[in-house]
Order: sequence, then C-alpha cells, then structure tokens
Amino acid sequence: MWYYEKKLQYPVKVSECNPRLAKYLIEQYGGADGELSAALRYLNQRYTIPDKVVGLLNDIGTEEFAHLEMIATMIYKLTKDATPEQLVEAGLGAHFVNHDHALYYQNAAGSPWTATYIQAKGDPIADLYEDIAAEEKARATYQWIIDISDDPWINDSLKFLREREIIHSQRFHEAVEILKEERDRKKVF
Repeated sequence: MWYYEKKLQYPVKVSECNPRLAKYLIEQYGGADGELSAALRYLNQRYTIPDKVVGLLNDIGTEEFAHLEMIATMIYKLTKDATPEQLVEAGLGAHFVNHDHALYYQNAAGSPWTATYIQAKGDPIADLYEDIAAEEKARATYQWIIDISDDPWINDSLKFLREREIIHSQRFHEAVEILKEERDRKKVF
C-alpha cells in the first residue's frame, strides 16, 4: 500500500541539545491531537466514509505518519546528547528512568498515549468535523511551541508542520461540503 522513501518529508535540524523543547514536542508525538492520534484516526475512519472522500483520509492519514517521523527525529536530536541531569532539569526525569533516551508515546505531561484519543462516530460529516477540530488543535499547538522555542532550525520545521495542518483542515472542509451536497441532493426513484 505504501511506498517508503527513506528521507523526511521536510528537513529536521536542531541548533543544540535542548531537552526542555523536546518535552514540549512530545505533545505532538503522543498527545491527544498529536501526529500518531491523527494518523490512526484518519486511517480508521476511512472504512466508514463514502467513496467520494475515502482517498482524502488515506492520503492525510499517511502524511501524518511522515509528520510523526519528523517529530520523532526532532525529539531524538534534541535529547540524544543530554545528560541525565539535563533531562531531570527539563522535566523528563521520569521519562529517563523508564525509557532512557528512547522515544515513548506520551503527551507533554507524561501521560501515555491511549486509543481513547481516536474518535470515530460512523457519521461521515461528524467524523470530518472531528478531523477539522483535530487539525486546528494541532495547528494551535505547533504555534504555541514555536512561540516558546528559541531554535530557528526547529521553528522552520514546525512552521512547515503548522502549514500542513492548515491544508489538512481546508481539505476536510472541502470533503464536508462534498458530502453535504451529496446528502442534500434531491433523490428521485
């Protein structure tokens, strides 16, 4: 189904070791509105969405995995040279004790990822509005991370991701309109 090109969707560079910034980025790795949740939400919802828009959920769900890979790369690069003391100071002491420098699906507060983050109502329009909300929340989170980040390289990658969230939201809005038009079309038998 997928063809994996062994490069990131957009380059990821970091200026220096910064576990504090990595802690905030973890929200987009394993948080409720992060990239893993989005990818799984869309790829799950595609089974009950009309054929007219099923490709959209497949495409965006797949792209979210590429975003997850970018976030993982950022976190790894920001923490790979961090000492245990730096990790504790950044609020990642419990993470270090449990996982060393390994990535783990959790939010910025340290709560593990859970399947309850994935919503699927079975009503295509309701699901698409859920998806729009998720994209807008992810966009806002990226903006807030950019606002507190002092790393211009990371900010460049985060701006790319923020813009992709906007595009995804727009595409989901278009899909809602397609389905509303289909629903409201006069049917004659």
